[in-house]
Amino acid sequence: AGKRVALVTNHTGVDSQGRTNIDVFAGRKEFRLVALFSPEHGIRGAEDSSVTNGKDEKTGLPVYSLYGKTRKPTAEMLRDVDVLVFDIQDVGARFYTYITTLALVMESAKEHGKKVVVLDRPNPICGEVVEGPILEEALRGGFASYHPIPTRHGMTVGELALLFNSEFAIGCQLEVVKMEGWKRSMYFDETGLP
Repeated sequence: AGKRVALVTNHTGVDSQGRTNIDVFAGRKEFRLVALFSPEHGIRGAEDSSVTNGKDEKTGLPVYSLYGKTRKPTAEMLRDVDVLVFDIQDVGARFYTYITTLALVMESAKEHGKKVVVLDRPNPICGEVVEGPILEEALRGGFASYHPIPTRHGMTVGELALLFNSEFAIGCQLEVVKMEGWKRSMYFDETGLP
C-alpha cells in the first residue's frame, strides 16, 4: 500500500478471469503503477528480435525493455520505483530467458535498495521431476544459462527466486506470493489455467 510499483511482465501475466495484470494493477487505488518492464519477446509476447523501450498504449506508462541494449534495470529506470513485481510464466527449463530476467531484476533491486515481489506460477511440466545436467561452470552467466541449475529444474518461479536469493547470494529484499491449489504432481493442463 502507498508504494510506487513497477511490473515485470508479458502476455502470460493474466488473472483467473483472463485480465492482464497491467490492467488489474493500473486500476488499483492502494498503490501506483509507475512503470512496466518487458522481457524477451516484449510486453505482449509478439517480438522476435531485440525489444526497444516504449510506451504502453492503454496506460501511457513507460515500458522498459530488458531484452535489448539493457538486460538489467538501471538506476534511472528505478528512480521512481519502490517495488518491482515479477509476474511471468516460466516453462520449467533452465535455458528459458525469463528466469535470467528474474535473476537480473533481483540483482538490480539489491544494488538500488528496491523490494522484489514474485507472483508465483505453476511449473508447467510438474515439480516432481528434475532432469539433465547442472550447467558447467564455463557456461554460466549467459542469458540462456545464468545459474547452475539442472536442465529441467522442477521449481516454480517463486522457488527459483528463493533459490537465487539465498543459494546464489543475491540477497535482495524478496517476497514470494505463493500459489493456492497447485500440487507438485500437476502438469499445466491439470491446473485449469489458460
